[in-house]
Amino acid sequence: MFATTLEALSEAVSTIDTMYHHALLHNIFTMCVWYLNSYTRVVLLDLITRLAAVADQYLRECLQMLVNNFTPPGPLIRYIEEPRWLAKKEEIYSQLQESLKKISDTVPLAPRMLKDIIDRSMPKLFDSKAKMVSFVECMLGLDADTWDIIGPSLLEKVVYLLTELDVNITWEDILQDEHNKGIFDMELEDLDEDEDNLGQEGTKVLFGGNVCAEKLDGLMVVVCKHLKSRAEEPDRLNKEFDTLKAIFKSHVIRVHKSKFAQFIMFYACSLYPKICGEGFAFFLVDIFIDKDKKEDAITRMSAVSYVGSYLSRARFISVNTVVAVLQRLVEWCGDYCGSQLDKGVTANPIKHQLFYASCQAVMYVLCFRLRSIMDYPNLKLQLFQMRIQNILAHPLEPLKVCLPSIVNEFLRQARSASLFHASVNSTHEDAVESDLSKAFGGLNRLDMFFPFDPYLLKESDRYIRPNFEFWSLVKTTYSNNNSDEDNDELADIDAPGMNVGSLDDHFEIDFNNDDDIEYSMNKMSITPHRTFYHPLATNSEFSSMPARIRPSVSPPS
Repeated sequence: MFATTLEALSEAVSTIDTMYHHALLHNIFTMCVWYLNSYTRVVLLDLITRLAAVADQYLRECLQMLVNNFTPPGPLIRYIEEPRWLAKKEEIYSQLQESLKKISDTVPLAPRMLKDIIDRSMPKLFDSKAKMVSFVECMLGLDADTWDIIGPSLLEKVVYLLTELDVNITWEDILQDEHNKGIFDMELEDLDEDEDNLGQEGTKVLFGGNVCAEKLDGLMVVVCKHLKSRAEEPDRLNKEFDTLKAIFKSHVIRVHKSKFAQFIMFYACSLYPKICGEGFAFFLVDIFIDKDKKEDAITRMSAVSYVGSYLSRARFISVNTVVAVLQRLVEWCGDYCGSQLDKGVTANPIKHQLFYASCQAVMYVLCFRLRSIMDYPNLKLQLFQMRIQNILAHPLEPLKVCLPSIVNEFLRQARSASLFHASVNSTHEDAVESDLSKAFGGLNRLDMFFPFDPYLLKESDRYIRPNFEFWSLVKTTYSNNNSDEDNDELADIDAPGMNVGSLDDHFEIDFNNDDDIEYSMNKMSITPHRTFYHPLATNSEFSSMPARIRPSVSPPS
């Protein structure tokens, strides 16, 4: 009976009058499609599309009604991800999107008005995870023609929401209580490999139930699915990627408290490595080198931190691309050294911050990639011809200013690969944290900003992990020199007789016990504490990079 009434109204839309039928229109525009059966829902949406076509009358109300239904009503939203609801959810999303397409095809002004309505209806920080995920999932499914018109703006809103959630997650929310540990501390990749230990609520375990982390995790899944669907049409992915680069530069690159939102770029690049992957690397280098003198120092320093972290972690980036980027960075550093002609020039972490950031990025990339470069004679020759040794031996003394953990591991691998003369290695062995290296990053410690450190969001991890390089899997230049000795060194994770393997074998961590958490995390860390500042107090010859690296310290705002 109800469906029949709706059908009759559809045939009489031209006779409906706002003044006389106000209550009727109000009831139509406030209806929830989620409570209707399939046939009635189709009839109602047909009525909405017809009303939208009535000149200068109901377009905004019709669009608002459809957007309101992006999210299930409160009583249903908590169940929307249950198997029995998934098929219906997909059906409703498809019907809403098809209705919006019909309206856009009929009314040329509709897409612009739809953009404004979606902007005002976007989920807010304190909305529930289910509401956020549902709304964004339906919105990202808009048809291609509509998306071409308003998609960039909508994607910008989504990335802004991701970033807003991200910066509200502090490292104190994760099971780490030592904010000032070094960048090379530990990797948590094995924490989530065994669901029997963590259970299904992995994100809650890692983040202590932090609601922003859970919301961000769910949204990352939705956005990654959207990008994957675009990968089926390379031209569309290229357009989307160009949009993402612009959004990244305007909204993300300077947000140093962001820990996960930037992985949207990482995943997009992995879908099309040759174009997007390489393009992002050179995009970052161009921002850093800044030939047109348009960028501020903070943006440039962030860009070089990004490119160093990206080339180190992205498995899909070819060695040729790595060497090409290193060539540009080294050339910039060489030119910078050449411009410092004063006889009395000395290390100055603040004045020469960009120089040190670039040097650190080069060393960091080589910690991860030197071995693979050495496997290609032509690339090895190209690397050996770079002026890296001259730059590191310059009176600006980058080896004394950059993070000691990076310097030590880089020198160890460089010595094994015979990249430098022995004098460079012996002079700077066992670099320790100094006033110079502390000052380098400034108040926000941007020297410790490594944006593509291990990804800790449980649900969306499956999109990142296959293309992510963990330090524990990196082949170093010294790994074949003496395998037994190297295994022993990597086994000495934190203290004599203590390694990650023995931790796993002999300790059961109670995630509900703060003391157990603190103890276990300290044992999993390889960064020496007070002994790190006193080389004579350590037993190892080198302060090597760890088998596991914790996420970079997020600088305070």
